[in-house]
Amino acid sequence: MLTLVPVLLALGAGLVAGVFFAFSTFVMKALAQLPSEQGVAAMQRINVVVLNPVFLALFVGTALIAGICGVGAVVSWGSIRSALLLAAAVLYVVGCFGVTVAFNVPRNEHLAGLHAGSVEGAAYWQVYLREWVLWNHVRTVASSAAATAATFSLAY
Repeated sequence: MLTLVPVLLALGAGLVAGVFFAFSTFVMKALAQLPSEQGVAAMQRINVVVLNPVFLALFVGTALIAGICGVGAVVSWGSIRSALLLAAAVLYVVGCFGVTVAFNVPRNEHLAGLHAGSVEGAAYWQVYLREWVLWNHVRTVASSAAATAATFSLAY
């Protein structure tokens, strides 16, 4: 357990970071180059399709594993490993999961309520691209840092 849980955290956070990295570096750029009606419609579809058992198990499961690592780090406090595991847990739970719930999901829900071809949809699309991508960068960095901290914890 002392090795398996941090390995699972590193793997889960790394996979999630990869998904978010893809969105930050090319998916959203490609959608931004489409006419707004098409970009909105594509992102609305992505936001439905992403809610599948595989991705949700990875995303939420990693948050649960991070929580276990965080509690374990506090209980066994006093080593570099504990500090790294606590950092990994906080980075993932707050910087990745928390940012998603607080910033990305509300924007997704607002976008879902708009008609792709409407004036409101086109106007919000520009705001959405700017704000959603900013918060996606934050959760990309946070989940990457969580994976890194969990990986380094294994050296101690």
